[in-house]
Amino acid sequence: MTVVVIQPSAGNAASRRRWADTLGQEVLFTSSEREDRLSEDQRAALLRLHPSGRARFWGARSFQDSKMARVHLGDVVLFTGQKKVCGIGEVGVLFNNAAFADTLWAPGGDGSWSNVYSLLSFQPTEIPYGEIWALPGFNEGDNFMGLRILDDDKSEAVLQGLGITPSVSLQRDLVREDEVAQAIAQGTQVVDLENVHTPQTSYQTAGRLVLVHRAEALLVSEYVDSLGCEPGRLRTPVGITDIHVTGPDGTEIIEAKSGSGHRYVRDALGQLLDYVAHSPEPADRLSGLFPEKPAEVSVALLHRYGVDCVYRQGPGAFERLPAPPAAREHMAKVWTAG
Repeated sequence: MTVVVIQPSAGNAASRRRWADTLGQEVLFTSSEREDRLSEDQRAALLRLHPSGRARFWGARSFQDSKMARVHLGDVVLFTGQKKVCGIGEVGVLFNNAAFADTLWAPGGDGSWSNVYSLLSFQPTEIPYGEIWALPGFNEGDNFMGLRILDDDKSEAVLQGLGITPSVSLQRDLVREDEVAQAIAQGTQVVDLENVHTPQTSYQTAGRLVLVHRAEALLVSEYVDSLGCEPGRLRTPVGITDIHVTGPDGTEIIEAKSGSGHRYVRDALGQLLDYVAHSPEPADRLSGLFPEKPAEVSVALLHRYGVDCVYRQGPGAFERLPAPPAAREHMAKVWTAG
């Protein structure tokens, strides 16, 4: 399970200076002043993941040792400040070394930033806190003060809700796909995924980037603004819905996609049918939300399963193509079948 770390890092001038020094740019860790302060194991681990000798870094103070002990390679960090997520990264090499940390950031009254970690990938973002507050398990007005390690449920909510796909997860998928292909081609048994232990060296790929899918979030935000009400998001055992609306016309589950091609429509349909089957409360309507009108064949696919098609016509303007009532009534029996 990928852990999500909330790391305040841009809330004041001192934090922003540290950001500029070690997040805004890569740091040469093989310079004499820094390399001499690394143990052999630390140096080797850094070079294994950052063979160029350069990496972005962040750190935590010694009183946060117990929290940082829960963080590992590939975990996702939300760098926060000024009421937004300013950047998202993945943990690379994590180690405790005050002497090395002091070459990156001057120690303050609370000591050195001795829990040092490199960033395997990093992407600047502009995500307002409101998008996290809207997720199940979070509270409006939470300004995320202090280092926070989220539990499994909240971590999963953030990854799904903000559309974050870690590069480590993508790399694992590629490695897994190659292993399955080789096993099938060679006529051997496919090993259970839980038994696969991928070495760290497999993550030595160029141009690593944590993917943050913003198009869907912006589409959802614009559509919600057009509703004139306050919908929520529903947690199900198989994931979190994009929009969950309860009103005079009943309960609706909406899944948004960043594209309107057939594969996006098919993905939306699959997720909606999965969500409604596991929803803790029955739904009266399912809808796919798209940035433009899908092709007729795609709309017909949704309608066949009683699902409405909603698409963006222009800024703040959306059109609904409702499924035939007979199809919705027929499929509603399937949705609610327990």
